[in-house]
Amino acid sequence: MSTPAHTRVDSGWALRFLGVGSSAAVELGSASAVLEHDGRPLLMIDCGGEALTAYLKHYGEPPLALFITHAHLDHIGGMERLFFALYFDEARRGRCRLYVPATVVPLLQARLADYPGVLAEGGANWWDAFQLIPVSRGFWHAGRQFEVFPCRHHAPDTAFGLALRGSFVYSGDTRPIPEQLARYPEETLAHDCGLRGNPSHTGLDDIEREYPQAWRERLALYHYGSAADGEAMRARGYRVLAPGERLAVAAPAPSTLPAGG
Repeated sequence: MSTPAHTRVDSGWALRFLGVGSSAAVELGSASAVLEHDGRPLLMIDCGGEALTAYLKHYGEPPLALFITHAHLDHIGGMERLFFALYFDEARRGRCRLYVPATVVPLLQARLADYPGVLAEGGANWWDAFQLIPVSRGFWHAGRQFEVFPCRHHAPDTAFGLALRGSFVYSGDTRPIPEQLARYPEETLAHDCGLRGNPSHTGLDDIEREYPQAWRERLALYHYGSAADGEAMRARGYRVLAPGERLAVAAPAPSTLPAGG
């Protein structure tokens, strides 16, 4: 049997989990992670209110790159505060690369940018604070090619996961997605999972029904309902992430730049 990804020698690459809770588990923080290399933040995944607070506390400054999985408020609720932190700092204004699945952009527009007058005094658009980069199958960031895939959360084409070949898969909020995980035979699988599933989220019963044992050995679970639920899942032999935990992952596979790129 191969060595599970989360037990390999530390490569310097890691996912730091700013929060691991469901929308109701405020004490566990908004579900969010930061891809780090040698302790340096490269990409924040989602920006709930508690997640942004945790990011600023840990890194001391706002993120310069952010991927949004979907538009539920526990995943984007910190972005209004992030707008103000970026817009009123001329050195940062327009520099935060905001990677958003193309079908999610209208949802962000409706939830964040359509309020009449982002500033009371006028003169600003919501998107002025960011460098918006709509994505579909993937995107390039920091010299690496990230892959984006649809997951199963509420309506089709509204929620997405993220992968970095050879390193990790981040499921985002989802029901089981074996058709997607089959494409990643060795990566660490950071996966939405509660003690019990529901029509929008995966539960342990779903994991054990739909994922083979080899996949379950690579799982690291987040987005659960309470500290007690987390302990119950650990007692059943699963790796369950805690707020602030650093999850070491393998170095990503080399990305190939296109000719002339």
